[in-house]
Amino acid sequence: MDESIIWTEKYRPKTFDDVIGQDHIVQKLKSFVEKKNLPHLLFAGPAGVGKSTLALVIARTLYGDTWKENFLELNASDERGIDVVRIKVKDFARTRAIGTVPFKIIFLDECDALTREAQQALRRTMETTTTTCRFILACNYSSKIIDPIQSRCAVFRFKPFDDAQRQKMLDNIAATEKLTIEPDAKTALVSVSEGDGRRLANLIQTCASVAPTITASNVYDLASTLSPHELQALMQLLVQQKFVDARAKLHELLVLHGLSGTDFIKQFSQEIWKLPISERAKVTLVDKAGDIEFRMVEGSDEFLQLEALLAHAIYVIADQNSSR
Repeated sequence: MDESIIWTEKYRPKTFDDVIGQDHIVQKLKSFVEKKNLPHLLFAGPAGVGKSTLALVIARTLYGDTWKENFLELNASDERGIDVVRIKVKDFARTRAIGTVPFKIIFLDECDALTREAQQALRRTMETTTTTCRFILACNYSSKIIDPIQSRCAVFRFKPFDDAQRQKMLDNIAATEKLTIEPDAKTALVSVSEGDGRRLANLIQTCASVAPTITASNVYDLASTLSPHELQALMQLLVQQKFVDARAKLHELLVLHGLSGTDFIKQFSQEIWKLPISERAKVTLVDKAGDIEFRMVEGSDEFLQLEALLAHAIYVIADQNSSR
C-alpha cells in the first residue's frame, strides 16, 4: 500500500471508460469530444459524484500530453470576486490553444459561490471568447447560477452514486490494495458514503491505515457516524417514553462519536420513518427536526436543542398512544 498517495486521486478515472455511473452524461460528453465540438458545459449535482473528474477526463482526452497547458482550473469558492474573471479567466481565454484543438478549456469549480457581479462578468467573457475558449462550470445548486449563463451552457445534472456503483468502487479499491474488509464493514462503507464516491475512497483509506482488517465499528468511528444499532437503541427509549434514559443515551452518543448536532439531526430524521407511529406523527417530528436544525445553525446550544427534540418526540408519541 502506497500511503503517500491520496486514494481519491489514485483512483480518479483517467478515461471515459474508467468512469463509474453517470452513463447518460458520459455518452453525450464522449460524443462532444470525438467531434471536437464542445459547447460550454454546466455540471450540477452534489459533492463527490464525478463533476471535476469528467472535466479532467475531457481535457486529457482532447489534448493528450498537452492537456495541462490548455486547461485552467479555478475554485470559485476560494476566488469568488469579479477580479478573478477580469484577470485570470480573461488572460487565459485570450490566447489560442496548443495543438490541433482550436480552443482551451476553463474549469470553474463551485461556481455557485461566484458573486452576482462576477457571474455577470463571466457571462460577457463567455460571449467574447467563444473562438478560443470553452467553459466547464461545476456547481452544487444550478439555481444559484444566473439564467444568462445557464442559457449559454449545455446543462448536465449529476446523480449520487447508487449502492451498486459504490459497491463496485469499493471492490475495485479493495482488490487493488489487497484489503481485508468484513462483510458488515462493506455494508457500512456503502451506507455511510451516501452516494459520495470521494468520501467512500477517503474513508476506505482512513480505515485501512489504522487496522489490518476493516470492521464496521472502525467505519462508524472514523466516519463520526452513529451505527444503526446505536440509533435504534435511542429511538426505542423514545417509544418507551423514557426521557431521562434517552437524554443520557444522547449525551453518550454525542461525546463518544464527537458528532455535531446537525449530523445527528440528519440521521435522526431518517430513523423517524421507521418508528411504529402514525404517518401524521412522523410528519410532525420531521417538521420539528427541521426547526431544531435551523435553530442550531443560527447559533443555539446544540445539546439543549436536541434535548428539546427528544422531549417533543416523547410528547408526540404519548399523545398518539392516549388517543388510541
